[in-house]
Amino acid sequence: MTEDGVLVSVRGLKMHFPITSGIIVQRQVGAIKAVDGLNFDIRRGETLGLVGESGCGKSTTGRAILQLYRPTAGTVHFEGQSLTTLKGDQMRKMRRRMQMIFQDPYASLNPRMTVGSIVAEPLEVHNIGTKSERMDRVRELLKVVGLNPYFINRYPHEFSGGQRQRIGVARALAVNPAFIVCDEPISALDVSIQAQVINLLEDLQEQFGLTYLFIAHDLSVVRHISNRIAVMYLGKIMELADRDELYRNPMHPYSQALLSAVPIPDPVIEEKRQRIILEGDVPSPVNPPKGCNFSTRCPKVLGICREQEPEFRDYGGGHWAACWLHQK
Repeated sequence: MTEDGVLVSVRGLKMHFPITSGIIVQRQVGAIKAVDGLNFDIRRGETLGLVGESGCGKSTTGRAILQLYRPTAGTVHFEGQSLTTLKGDQMRKMRRRMQMIFQDPYASLNPRMTVGSIVAEPLEVHNIGTKSERMDRVRELLKVVGLNPYFINRYPHEFSGGQRQRIGVARALAVNPAFIVCDEPISALDVSIQAQVINLLEDLQEQFGLTYLFIAHDLSVVRHISNRIAVMYLGKIMELADRDELYRNPMHPYSQALLSAVPIPDPVIEEKRQRIILEGDVPSPVNPPKGCNFSTRCPKVLGICREQEPEFRDYGGGHWAACWLHQK
């Protein structure tokens, strides 16, 4: 799966959160398998979309890649260096190259800090420039994200949701990163504002040569911004392909079900199209099903699906899928 031009390489990534019991002496009685063995690469300069239902482990994946959560198992290589072995100052230096744009622009900005202090904070943490140089950089960044540099002394409550998210983008850009995890950056915004933020992210990618992991649950948005798309379900990646290939030829039944729910702005096609309704609920990540994680809800389930986990395999042209329907 590894190839030239890869910026981030993820192998066997697991993030299990322990479940403990007892008041005085706590012992582990189980684990929430939020992320359970992921393998994928993100190429330099591309946007990899990561989609799936709420609670499938998308945000946890992003945080584990950045080492905000220390993974339970697996490796993450960034620019050829293993992040899972770095600690202290080495990890802090590496953080300059990786940043995150958070989901909720209302919760991710400190209400007691001015916009200038919020955007300058990464520069202070990494001891970059003098105080006046930092303020010059903040004004420059506010211009880059489409905000008035005179807003530098205002507080987050004085801004709309879209403006707050632009402040979050400016903060992420402050230390000139190469890689940004966009954790559902538009899901908390009005539809009219979402397109503006998406266009801003695309412009910034072109301007600064950024690489994105774009996490979302809206497939139409992901298709617009992504080069490749990974479909995630219950802690595992079910399918990974070029965006047009995935929409034209989804191989996994879960991808097919997700895509059948995306509205098409043509009433003739929309009327003929058949929705795939998945029955039942998503199983608990504490006790995932035996075999394929999707076997309990899959409309095309086979006997082997309930017994053995399918291999995540390349079916040509970089189209990966983990499904027994294609491995018989």
